Amino acid sequence: MKKRIGIIGSAGYTAGEIIRLLVNHPEAEIIFAHSASNAGKRLWEVHSGLFGDTQMRFCDSFDLHSVDVLFLCSAHGKSREFWAQNACPEGLKVVDLAQDYRDESEDHVYGLPEWQRDRIRSAQKVANPGCFATAIQLGLLPLAAGGWLRDTVHVTALTGSTGAGVKPSATTHFSWRTDNLSAYKVFGHQHLQEIGRNLGFDNIHFVPMRGGFARGIFASITVACPLDAGAALDLYRDYYADAAFTFVSDRPVDLKQVINTNKCIVFPEKHGNTLVVTSVIDNLLKGASGQAVQNMNLMTGLPETTGLKLKASAF
Repeated sequence: MKKRIGIIGSAGYTAGEIIRLLVNHPEAEIIFAHSASNAGKRLWEVHSGLFGDTQMRFCDSFDLHSVDVLFLCSAHGKSREFWAQNACPEGLKVVDLAQDYRDESEDHVYGLPEWQRDRIRSAQKVANPGCFATAIQLGLLPLAAGGWLRDTVHVTALTGSTGAGVKPSATTHFSWRTDNLSAYKVFGHQHLQEIGRNLGFDNIHFVPMRGGFARGIFASITVACPLDAGAALDLYRDYYADAAFTFVSDRPVDLKQVINTNKCIVFPEKHGNTLVVTSVIDNLLKGASGQAVQNMNLMTGLPETTGLKLKASAF
């Protein structure tokens, strides 16, 4: 029997990507897609890429007892409001894409499969990681596990405009963003909290940057490390040997290798005493919706890659 799916906050980018993945998922059926402001409209009227894929309409009411898995895709802070107004039925699996429970409060499990696969499998509620946090943690987890995070870590990471959400703003307007770069929230980005907590290391100098492209995160991480090039590569390959979607490269990587996929590709390279790690993901897939479906698969006993075998948009 297919897993019955409900989605709250269905008009945004992350919900649109979840719907796109699930309408083609062999073991999932969307029961409701809630959006009070768009109730009655067909999904493709808001998410135009769904034209021809579904005739389903947005709803303004829902029954949590009618579904097996619930995706919460509303804005940060809205998840706590949702549970203050709704009771969670026994047995309902929840994947929350907001940041409200990434501290693992109220029985949530932090949903980074490469780090907590076994805990996710037995979880009722999973807090999906942030997009920058996913790219940076996947670039640093092998070092943290090996005890090699000892000195300041420097990170510069560029994100596409979709990372700012569907509502337009001055810094997401096409005429400002295209052919442009800018830094923001220097050393103070909110994802540093979950990164530091999970790695047990918070000496990270992070410069987030807005890129002049729609989707993807390109993170460049530098840290002092005594391992030679071969040992560093082996460390990463060993750590991710069983990972379904994180791959270790021995050559430079680029965003087009991961756009439209649930992959993360990491490339560790040694320069003198410094290790430089490049980590690339699609911010809307491995950084959000794809990882959410990956977590759903784990939580419901499905093969981890089900519905997520996607080809990169290389051209």
